[in-house]
Amino acid sequence: MLTVLRVHLPSEIPVVGCEITPYVLLRQPDGSISNDDVPESTPLNGYCMRYRWYRNLGDQKLAICSVHPTEPATLQCLVCLKEKVPITKSYHCSPRCFSDAWQHHRALHEQAKKTQTQNGAEEEEVFGRLNSSGSGNFASGLSGVTSNSGPLSVYPTTVVDKNGEAWSEVGLSRTYTPTAEDINHVLKFECIVIEAETRSNIGNVNTVSTSRVIPAPSPTPRRMIPVNGDLLGQLDLDGRTSSGTFSVLSYNILSDVCATNEAYSYCPTWALSWPYRRQNLLREIIGYHADIICLQEVQNDHFEEFFAPELDKHGYQALYKKKTSEVYSGNPDTVDGCATFFRRDRFSHVKKYEVEFNKAAQSLTDVAIQAGQKKVALSRLIKDNIALIVVLEAKFSNYGTDNPGKRQLICVANTHVNVHHEHKDVKLWQVHTLLKGLEKIAVSADIPMLVCGDFNSVPGSAPHALLANGKLEHLHPDLAVDPLGILHPTHKITHQLPLVSAYSSFARMAGVSLGSDQQRRRVDATTHEPLFTNCTRDFVGTVDYIFYTGIHLFPDVRSRKSILADSLSVESLLELLDEENLRKNTAIPSPEWSSDHIALLAEFRCKPRIRR
Repeated sequence: MLTVLRVHLPSEIPVVGCEITPYVLLRQPDGSISNDDVPESTPLNGYCMRYRWYRNLGDQKLAICSVHPTEPATLQCLVCLKEKVPITKSYHCSPRCFSDAWQHHRALHEQAKKTQTQNGAEEEEVFGRLNSSGSGNFASGLSGVTSNSGPLSVYPTTVVDKNGEAWSEVGLSRTYTPTAEDINHVLKFECIVIEAETRSNIGNVNTVSTSRVIPAPSPTPRRMIPVNGDLLGQLDLDGRTSSGTFSVLSYNILSDVCATNEAYSYCPTWALSWPYRRQNLLREIIGYHADIICLQEVQNDHFEEFFAPELDKHGYQALYKKKTSEVYSGNPDTVDGCATFFRRDRFSHVKKYEVEFNKAAQSLTDVAIQAGQKKVALSRLIKDNIALIVVLEAKFSNYGTDNPGKRQLICVANTHVNVHHEHKDVKLWQVHTLLKGLEKIAVSADIPMLVCGDFNSVPGSAPHALLANGKLEHLHPDLAVDPLGILHPTHKITHQLPLVSAYSSFARMAGVSLGSDQQRRRVDATTHEPLFTNCTRDFVGTVDYIFYTGIHLFPDVRSRKSILADSLSVESLLELLDEENLRKNTAIPSPEWSSDHIALLAEFRCKPRIRR
């Protein structure tokens, strides 16, 4: 017979828009223990499971903060009410919370006005489905909301438990996705074994209740570094690239196997759960409207089951390269890799190259390492890292009428150099190996190149210097770490690609280094790179970059979409320049931002070519 041994929830706090799949441990008829579902449609030895979800009708609806959904609201933005912004977005828990979110509120007000003039165009198209948490007043209730299986009217059942509490049935499957109607209500999950033929219950009903449902946090939009003296502005999410320009996003999204409570104890458990993070990440990624998207730390199962199909709905074609698994010994489905997406209406796929640094390590040891030391060398060099290189053909051209039909190709490299900081030689060797591979492509075709990714290398380190300068100083301190002798002679650690860091070039063009104190504080004084692209309690620094070939591309400084500064409000950043406070108060991931890295976005224009 089928028996329920244990039922528990994956997260203590349910969030609107994030599906809940309870963990139901079963003893099957053959005595084995399994978490596999046995639905009514496919019984096992005449037995199956029946599920029900209920909402507590006795809960009092209270206003809660739109930014910090675990906090009760103490004030409300009256302009939001005037402009008919969804009411749940108008609540705040403190004056400071309201002040920090004011720029975001202004965007909401402007969008609400635009929506009214566009005959009810949906606000969620701009700010994300996850944040649309209803438009009715808490006192009067929310209307027009549908549940997992259609309108709520399909679940008319109301039950009263032994304590006299009333519960309304809202779901009939194992998985349930909370809606705006559930906000601030407790949900209850029930499961019981039934006999498939008679539909009669077998044994006891197993129940588990959630905490109160909260809306998804509404993060403040990221700010832009000023270009040519422009004031800071919000990212124009409605804006699309003009003809001849294209935008590139690079983002380490933090794989689920790494998003643990041990590593990020400062982040609420519910905000680390994958059902929550994946929706939050998708909302953010889609919101940038990038033409090319380079993601790192994308698990194989998440690429196939979530990112590829979801981004396909938004017009993106997907390419993926999973890391090799000579070192990794976990579930093969959870091996991460690099995923590159591009808009089908802007580009077409020409060619794909896959770089496996493990293979390169094997070739290196065969040639350059003595036979007795090959095992030690491979143990140091093999890290399972890869790079995905994609050649795209643009469906636009900057060649003009002098070269009609001339193909505009673009090469995009996407990598994650995940090497421990003590192995500086291996990190530099991997970056150099990637660059030499790109050089071969450049020789065969003179095309623009982009090199994106998480290099785990701070500005001024050997990998960063090699990327930016094409060579290394003979006395660079990182060269002192070379137990295998793979970096000698050092004069060969070079490349001929005219690479420029997008953020560094923007900062120089914007005059950040010569501007106000506030401007100077946003970038590194020496390298002009951002202060940080990775911000946790343990580390604050820049490790992510977008490099481009300067002879082929130039940043389109006319667009405010050109460069993102950080995920924090500039005011908050300037108040928290002390690194200890920065880590304590702004560490990510958080309920608002679901990765420990910050997304990089840059817009480029291809340089016109003169026919000789």
